[in-house]
Amino acid sequence: MVVVAAAGVTGFELVERAVLPGKSTLDQLDGACDVAAPDLASYPELGPQYSGSFYSKARRTTVGYTIGFPPGYTAGDKLPLVIALHGFGGNHTNALAGMSPAQAVALRSNGAKVALVTVDGGGGYWNPHPGDNPQAMCTEELIPLCQRKGLGTGTGRIGVMGISMGGYGAILLAEKYPDLVKAVAAISPAIWTSYAEAKTANAGAYASAADFAADDAITHAATLANTPVRIASGYSDPFYANVQTFAAALPKTPGGIPPELAFTSGCHTDSFFTSQEPRSLEFLARHLA
Repeated sequence: MVVVAAAGVTGFELVERAVLPGKSTLDQLDGACDVAAPDLASYPELGPQYSGSFYSKARRTTVGYTIGFPPGYTAGDKLPLVIALHGFGGNHTNALAGMSPAQAVALRSNGAKVALVTVDGGGGYWNPHPGDNPQAMCTEELIPLCQRKGLGTGTGRIGVMGISMGGYGAILLAEKYPDLVKAVAAISPAIWTSYAEAKTANAGAYASAADFAADDAITHAATLANTPVRIASGYSDPFYANVQTFAAALPKTPGGIPPELAFTSGCHTDSFFTSQEPRSLEFLARHLA
């Protein structure tokens, strides 16, 4: 689930529509959503950005995508790849809050360079649905398309991130494909703890209770034992309690990789998303270098 200005839907409106849990909770907050966002007024030199589309057999529809390159790189250059999954109501044009893919990778500051791709995943929570499998679209169509362009080739060169619904989708993709996804960063992931909870809030999120069980991020958290994980969530985010439950389920076995947990002030809003995007990209780039 995503909350971006381009989509015209705020976290408050989604709560009122009962798409997010905790109706009326956000309405009562006073200053809890105030988050200092990074200064986006002046970007360094931007790299190129390309958009296109392809027919997805997995989704049975044409999907759009956008690839952003860091400054000094262009199509044909070999780079690690970050896939950014959009939220509910979003698409490849607004998968990130407050910035484009090219702007996001231009903000990279630790010297590690990555390309970033966004893609249309529909409104089905990035988990397989009858006749629409955005997960297979990513692994069987989008990633090979990017690899033919020199992106994400070799071992350990693919990371995934997302906001809200896309944050859940990023976690799910990393859980299902631990040999493919090297690292994952989820911002305000829209995680449900039961099928009944998910169905009440968003009837289209899962096709059945069996589908929820198969794609329950909390139940399958153990598969992330060897995957670097970064999770960010605001204290006043309606999903915060569920995200804490997920964080507690992450493996802590000897030799495992401790997750990076960014629990801080904030809500399910653009300002929090934007504040966490540069840090999430830094985390992924560090593990993909």
